[in-house]
Amino acid sequence: EQELATRTLHIQSKRFYLDVKQNRRGRFIKVAEVGAGGKKSRLLLAMSSAAEFRDYLTDFTEHYASLGPTNTENPPEDGKLKSELIVKDNRRYYLDLKENQRGRFLRVSQTIPRGGPRSQIAIPAQGMIEFRDALTELLDEFGTDDQEPQSDLPESRSMRVENKMFYFDVGSNRRGVYMRISEVRNNFRTAITIPERSWGRFRDILSEFSDKSDKQERSDRSDRSDRSDRSERAERQDSQ
Repeated sequence: EQELATRTLHIQSKRFYLDVKQNRRGRFIKVAEVGAGGKKSRLLLAMSSAAEFRDYLTDFTEHYASLGPTNTENPPEDGKLKSELIVKDNRRYYLDLKENQRGRFLRVSQTIPRGGPRSQIAIPAQGMIEFRDALTELLDEFGTDDQEPQSDLPESRSMRVENKMFYFDVGSNRRGVYMRISEVRNNFRTAITIPERSWGRFRDILSEFSDKSDKQERSDRSDRSDRSDRSERAERQDSQ
């Protein structure tokens, strides 16, 4: 399984991670919610389902904006203010804008038939726009098709340098093939994306720096060797 991109959102006391991943069956988005106590919930969305979810988020945001103040004393009997359903293959996603004594939130539940696991996340209503915008960025970059990955793309590579790990992942989107280079250290992660058309220039620049570094290292070794030879000759002369 290959990670292509990630977004992190801080909404009230929660953190949300939106990760675009790719495996042999295609691309998908994993959404993880981490609460204040560290409790983690997650659900998986095919790219087409994520696009449908994004569109519904706009509807829920508009409906939320049209509501009056939160009625904490007499909330709706079942707490539901608006509901929608997404069906994708054997998965169902229930979207419920709800209200309780703590306020309003969007609960997203994922179910699989025949006793499959049920998972859900809860997005504070005030964060729905931020969540939608982050999802839109990922969909704009990686598309909305549940496509199979290209089989001729190079395999991912990785290397360790001291206390860091570097990952080299090649992927593709509507704009073409690219390489994502990620640096991971403890809880810190950063990445750059290089389009395929720039790989040659990127390689040439690295090669230029590497050649200069090699020349400098050889020069330093030569200087150290010369100093050592002079020191040895001086010691021999002194001993005579």
